[in-house]
Amino acid sequence: MTVKIFDTPEVQNFLKAVSGFDEQGGSHRAKQIMHRLLSDLYRLIDDFDVTPEEYWSTVSLLNALGGQTQFGLLSPGLGFDHYLDMRQDAIDAEAKRNGGTPRTIEGPLYVAGAPEAEGFARMDDGQDPDGETMWLTGQVRDVDGKPVVGAKVEIWHADSKGGYSFFDKTQSEYNLRRTIVTDAQGRYTARSIIPSGYGVPEGAPTDQVLKALGRHGQRPAHIHFFISAPGHRHLTTQINLAGDPYTFDDFAFATREELVIPANRIEDPAEIARRELDGPFSEVVFDVELARTEAPELQVRHKRPRALEDAEDQASQLAGTAEV
Repeated sequence: MTVKIFDTPEVQNFLKAVSGFDEQGGSHRAKQIMHRLLSDLYRLIDDFDVTPEEYWSTVSLLNALGGQTQFGLLSPGLGFDHYLDMRQDAIDAEAKRNGGTPRTIEGPLYVAGAPEAEGFARMDDGQDPDGETMWLTGQVRDVDGKPVVGAKVEIWHADSKGGYSFFDKTQSEYNLRRTIVTDAQGRYTARSIIPSGYGVPEGAPTDQVLKALGRHGQRPAHIHFFISAPGHRHLTTQINLAGDPYTFDDFAFATREELVIPANRIEDPAEIARRELDGPFSEVVFDVELARTEAPELQVRHKRPRALEDAEDQASQLAGTAEV
């Protein structure tokens, strides 16, 4: 079809009205962003000759995404989370903020309030019959190699079936979620289980979008971290376990070469006994480098709705309703 109306005065004036530029109230920034968003979408309808059937089927899909609170799951799948990281990397480079372990995406499954321990914590509740024991350890250092004592290392990951506690109601409270404060050598250690990778729910709205693009919705086995210490830049990152078939084919685009870590199988009886374990285990060593900063706003994680983080904030509470 050759009919295009986007550039007509009638449509341009209509866009200004829809975006609220004719009204006194509201946020000017919100009006600007909405005008740009609507302009891009209106032009898309023109350029691709989007039919009413296609438009309304998309509305239905968006309703389903919202109804199942899956926008937080689709967001990394469409690259938004990684794109924000790319922008932040570029902002850091322009500001000459160099050094430190690379960031990568947070994902939608953090839950505030995990139990805190000094130096060592057991993260699993011992109830996963398929769980392979993992010994997760590392040292937090500054860019000069000096140990960072008292750093907070927040860790969360999936169980052997790919489920996360809180969102997976079959798991105990805060299972596989802990905050560990580094010891006098800047070290943290956790006994846990090797997490499984997982996929978006089959047939769910996120899965429908990805399949329309010819893509899968699989994530490799991975472990999430928030790491913070006074005088240092807050780090949001995650490691992918080497050898997973999706390590370099992550639908969430979270893989970075520096963050692919092996899980080394340990069968030596002396090492098993030293850790007071009952049998062979896999050891994962992830050392972290924190860059220094005097800026208070860079020493804390950015604000966003997170499950249980703010009981007074409706968005924070809604963050805990995701179906994944």
